[in-house]
Amino acid sequence: MDTLNQASELLRSGGLVAFPTETVYGLGARADRPEAAARIFQAKNRPSFDPLIVHFPDLELATRWAVFDDRARRLARRFWPGPLTLVLPRTMHEGTPRIPDLVTSGLDSVGVRVPDQPLALELLRRADVPVAAPSANPFGYVSPTTAEHVRQGLGSRVDLILDGGPCAVGVESTIVDLCGDHPRLLRPGGLARELLEDELGCPLEYGGFAPPVRTEAPGMLESHYAPGVPVEIFEDPSHLHARANALHGRCVLLSERGLEGIPCLDSIAMGEGPAMAVSLFATLRRLDNPVHERILALLPAPQGLGLAVRDRLFRAAKSRLGAAHPIG
Repeated sequence: MDTLNQASELLRSGGLVAFPTETVYGLGARADRPEAAARIFQAKNRPSFDPLIVHFPDLELATRWAVFDDRARRLARRFWPGPLTLVLPRTMHEGTPRIPDLVTSGLDSVGVRVPDQPLALELLRRADVPVAAPSANPFGYVSPTTAEHVRQGLGSRVDLILDGGPCAVGVESTIVDLCGDHPRLLRPGGLARELLEDELGCPLEYGGFAPPVRTEAPGMLESHYAPGVPVEIFEDPSHLHARANALHGRCVLLSERGLEGIPCLDSIAMGEGPAMAVSLFATLRRLDNPVHERILALLPAPQGLGLAVRDRLFRAAKSRLGAAHPIG
């Protein structure tokens, strides 16, 4: 039996399979069986109030499990496969939701998407079941963008890890809620807000990073995506410079284009826009070493994928060990 067939059989039988998507690696289990989905929460130490995204190989299968209106179909046809999750009403069968409450954290809606990664799509086709798949890492830690990240974080808690190489996008999917009259951006991600608004012909309501928030979708908790090394975030380079001086240079700097003339252990230029998104999680993992003491990050502008990078850095900085508030 080849690896893909083995993985699809494991999913059908209630097992846990980590697999690559274009965004990050996901930890997959059957979404229509509560006992299978429960293994995700156990493996990740994930709280049950944080809902899961359900993955499908195509729009047709997704429509059996969620209710699509004209707006949802328009976005799905334009952006699927791709880094877009749509929050939609659950479909019902004989008065019971087809996707169980455990997966949706008791919400009447469910997040659904079709990933843009050949190995993931083939796995989903062969499994032929809805697959819940949050990021394949311990809850709250930096998301995995390689199979090795999954092995380091979850190890033997996963029945099988499919290695599809590094993820192409590098940050989680954009989440749009279409359950109400006005579409809402719940989480910035790998698809730019501007593209969605252009397709819909209207603005997306977005509250920005303003905790405390309701967990209406994955990745909305105040502290998330956090390495063990404290992260501090800055809007103004001069304020970052002052903080680095106060730390006597015992810090690593993160920015789009690199920062010169500031005392530090290292200054890392992650690139602009998509390049920064792709490298963000891998860079945070690489820097997760006590020798660095602290990570100081200069926030990108809130346009395009810069909005997603800002969101992830805000949440990383709200970690148990990080700065309580952005500085500057």
